[in-house]
Amino acid sequence: MVRELRELWRFRELLVAMVDRELRIRYKNSFFGFFWSLLNPLITMTVMWAVFKFFLNNKTDSFSAYIFAAYLPYMFFQMALLDCSQSIISALPVIKKVYFPREILPLAAVLSNFIHFMLSLGVYFVFLLAVWLRHPQNSPFTITLVWVPVLIIIQLMLVTGLAFFVSALNTFYEDVKYMLGVGLYLLFFLSPIMYFSEQVRFSNSLKGAAADWVYVIYHLNPIAMLCTAYRKLMLAPVKPYVGDHQLPYLPMDWGLLGVTALVSLTLLVFGYNFFNSMKWKFVERP
Repeated sequence: MVRELRELWRFRELLVAMVDRELRIRYKNSFFGFFWSLLNPLITMTVMWAVFKFFLNNKTDSFSAYIFAAYLPYMFFQMALLDCSQSIISALPVIKKVYFPREILPLAAVLSNFIHFMLSLGVYFVFLLAVWLRHPQNSPFTITLVWVPVLIIIQLMLVTGLAFFVSALNTFYEDVKYMLGVGLYLLFFLSPIMYFSEQVRFSNSLKGAAADWVYVIYHLNPIAMLCTAYRKLMLAPVKPYVGDHQLPYLPMDWGLLGVTALVSLTLLVFGYNFFNSMKWKFVERP
């Protein structure tokens, strides 16, 4: 593994060039460039906010801000994995002719989406600032914002580790990309994006110890834990509503976040080793 990392470092300029290429291709011949990529999450957030706020009568304060806080990280997770699933297959003609560390291809897909994610977060903080200036008595910012870079690192490890697995497997088994699409669609509803994790803990169908266990198991899903953590660390505490009933606020569970960090690091190490064990077989693919 150390040898592969040294070789990757030697080709770091190629990685930078490929990330730049990915971004240029995405925004080629587009006048608004990056802002087109924000259009989809903005429309989705607006529709979800309107449905929950007006049709379902959700009374949670600043509900749109809490939706967006979880939706942006999930979009990074989703788009990075979908892009990297095709990264090796689309470059097979080059792979068969030119030598370079093959891991550059999925890494370029992940990093280009990561840059987009960081730009999206910048726009999100401008949105929060506008909300604060409009209602200065209710600041959306908290001191826990200093922990957000830690969340970003954990998520980057998680996405990169999964990207290595997905890109390598999809090269030989193209069923992977279809399974990935279905899995990401289901994961969207199994993560606290359109709802709050408190609704899982205080569900009417769960009581006592059973509710505690379901809450823990639910957050063993790394992306669910990260969505919850982004909300709790980026925004002021809020007690969500279900109809006219207000649920208690649950504080950040640092133990579960630690488990997510460990899982993400493990996936990164094993994913990189798995990719390296298969990358020299890519040229054998017809």
